[in-house]
Amino acid sequence: MGVACPQHIVVAAPGTRATTARLTVSECGKRVLGPYRVHVGVNGLSAHRREGDGTTPLGTFRLGSTLYGIDPNPGVRLPYRRVRCGDWWDEDPESPTYNTLRHVTCGRAPPFGGASEPLWRSPSAYREFAFIEYNASPAVPGRGSGIFLHVDRGRPTNGCVSLPRAELLRVLRRLRPGATITITA
Repeated sequence: MGVACPQHIVVAAPGTRATTARLTVSECGKRVLGPYRVHVGVNGLSAHRREGDGTTPLGTFRLGSTLYGIDPNPGVRLPYRRVRCGDWWDEDPESPTYNTLRHVTCGRAPPFGGASEPLWRSPSAYREFAFIEYNASPAVPGRGSGIFLHVDRGRPTNGCVSLPRAELLRVLRRLRPGATITITA
C-alpha cells in the first residue's frame, strides 16, 4: 500500500489587515480545489493572536482528526461528531480544558466561563466545521481558542476561516487524516 499524498490547505490574504482571503486545497503539490473566497478575522491576521482579539492566526497548523456539525454527517471520510445541546468550546483561559470541546448536561451552566461558545446555538456557522489546531497540544492560556474552518455567514469572523457551505462541504469531504492548513498574508 502506497503512502498517501500530503493534503494541504492554503489560506492566502493580501495583507495582515485583510478580512478576506483565497483558499486552495492541494494534494501531492497539485491544486485539487479552489481558489475559494473566504472570510477571516474582523481585525485581520496576526502572528501574535490573543484570546478575543478578532484576528486569524498566521502559521501552519494541523486540522483536527474529527469533524463536527449540527447537521447530520454530510458524507465525510474523517470521523464525524454531531453537535448537540450542551456541547461547548471551552474558551476560558483559566480552565484546565481550555481550547477543547466539552459536553455539559443540556441546560446546565458550564464549569468554565470566558467567551466559551455554545456550539449548538450557532446553526448557520456550525452546520459543519473542522477544528484548526491553533494553540492546541498544549494550549497556552490566553493565546486564543476556537479557531475553525466553518460555514460563512457573509461577514468577517472572530478569528476563524469561513467559506460558503457548498465549498466547505467539498473541502471537508475530501479531507484525510494528517491534513494541514497554512494561513498567510
